[in-house]
Amino acid sequence: MNPLPSLAALPGIVTARQYRREWLRDDLTAGLVLTALLIPAGMGYAEAAGLPAYTGLYATIVPLLAYALCGPSRILVLGPDSSLAPLIAAAVLPLAVADDPATAIALAGLLGVLVGLILLLGGFLRLGFVTELLSKPIRLGYLNAIALIVLVGQVPKLLGFAVDADGLLGEIAEIGRALGSGAVQPLAAAVGLGSLAVIVGFRLLLPAVPGVLVAVVGAVVLSAAAGLTGDIGMVGALPSGFPLPTFGGVDWGEVGRLVGPAAGIALIAFADTGVLSRTFAARHGTEVNGNTEMKAIGVANIAGGLFGGFPISASGSRTPVAEQSGAHTQLAGVVGAAAVLLFVLVAPGVTAYLPDATLAAVVIVAASALIDVGGLVRMWRMSRVECALAAAALLGVALVGVLQGILVAIGLSFLAVVVHAWQPYRTELVRTPARPGFHDIERHPDGHRIPGLVLVRFDAPLFFANGEIFDSYVRSVVARAPTPAEWVVVAAEPITGLDTTAVDELVDLDRFLEGRGIRLAFAEMKGPIKDRLIRFSVGDRFGPGHFYPTVEAAVEAFDRRAES
Repeated sequence: MNPLPSLAALPGIVTARQYRREWLRDDLTAGLVLTALLIPAGMGYAEAAGLPAYTGLYATIVPLLAYALCGPSRILVLGPDSSLAPLIAAAVLPLAVADDPATAIALAGLLGVLVGLILLLGGFLRLGFVTELLSKPIRLGYLNAIALIVLVGQVPKLLGFAVDADGLLGEIAEIGRALGSGAVQPLAAAVGLGSLAVIVGFRLLLPAVPGVLVAVVGAVVLSAAAGLTGDIGMVGALPSGFPLPTFGGVDWGEVGRLVGPAAGIALIAFADTGVLSRTFAARHGTEVNGNTEMKAIGVANIAGGLFGGFPISASGSRTPVAEQSGAHTQLAGVVGAAAVLLFVLVAPGVTAYLPDATLAAVVIVAASALIDVGGLVRMWRMSRVECALAAAALLGVALVGVLQGILVAIGLSFLAVVVHAWQPYRTELVRTPARPGFHDIERHPDGHRIPGLVLVRFDAPLFFANGEIFDSYVRSVVARAPTPAEWVVVAAEPITGLDTTAVDELVDLDRFLEGRGIRLAFAEMKGPIKDRLIRFSVGDRFGPGHFYPTVEAAVEAFDRRAES
């Protein structure tokens, strides 16, 4: 079988064929600007995972190249991530040999391969629908939470001190104590705040010039010229060389012990990536297929794990940098990966002069783009329930964790759907003088009822939780009808589901009405729902005479009742 057609269908190949020349300058600039963040961020997250800093560079270069070929998002930036680092450390470090970084690197690479295989399998099994559960309120709350986490986490580096705390609240408390005790390092704070001012200033006054690049290059030049390397924290020099695939010293028992952590990391990585991918796709008016996304993340993790890296996901801080710098396509990520590789091979000592405070300023500006207070305000005006879901996602992700917060928000979303279906909108329908058809009496109080006929509508599927509510509602409308009811017609088009409990309620309602000489009928009921009602009801109670194609047809049949 010829593999070329499937190769040609890869997102990166498709983008290359459709590439526009006017995108090139922006993509190149975005890739170079992105490099200033890719190098120190990758190194920092590697250290947070308990691994040598240079492994973060390998976990950056290879996945970016793999995703550029396979990934459906044109803007997403992959790499080491803060939400995965603690899980990687917890999985790898207990199995690693003390004082032997090679074993830890091999285990971390194996973990990345396992995570990739799980995601790849999930993509082929079409489990990408998980991203469909990430509604707009969840995405809005998640992005604001990530922005808050990143901003708070960068404040100590910006001002030249360190904190040791667990969780967002603990970190905020530690920062407050440090500020109160005068722990701020004046020189580092001056460099950090100065870098922040340069970035923001260029954005406001000269948006065509990449302020991030100006700040980073300027900070490097200043540090080298003024000899600041011994006075404030620096990112440090890069290692040279590039690794080959190796899993020496790893046995099958350790593989088995890594499968469980790999599954958890895979879930978090895809949840994290799914939210970012869908959000940025919506910003740019494009669509992202969840199954393709899952496969692409899987391939990127496998590739990174094979070449000295560790599990990765989408980056909530580096992706906005690419977007703000004008990236149009995956070429920005390729340029960033190539630039990082060039640094590793040619100029590994340059970042020895990059201040940590400048890096913090870059991350803070990038994360600020994720803050969307206006979106929360608009959602509050449109739907208090959805705004509460966004707040739950924000608080859950910020205070509990990425995966836990998203799962809580998804659970609350389902609960909101159930509550809405449990207590749906229901109304009586009436005729109005100026408009044809039958309309909601609540919206048209001037309408009039047809003597002897009760028309009702129930805007939800009928299931075990609301069948009795429907029964009680119909009985209440019949009881308060101005004239004795002879027929009850249910406008059943909004009823899109029916379970056996609800069928029993309909049978009880029909018996109740029949005992009072009232006929129950359904108009515009969907075929599958009608079939289920006929099949599940006892004793062929609901025959063809109970169903009408339209409300008008049911009313006409009611008008002809005296003739039959």
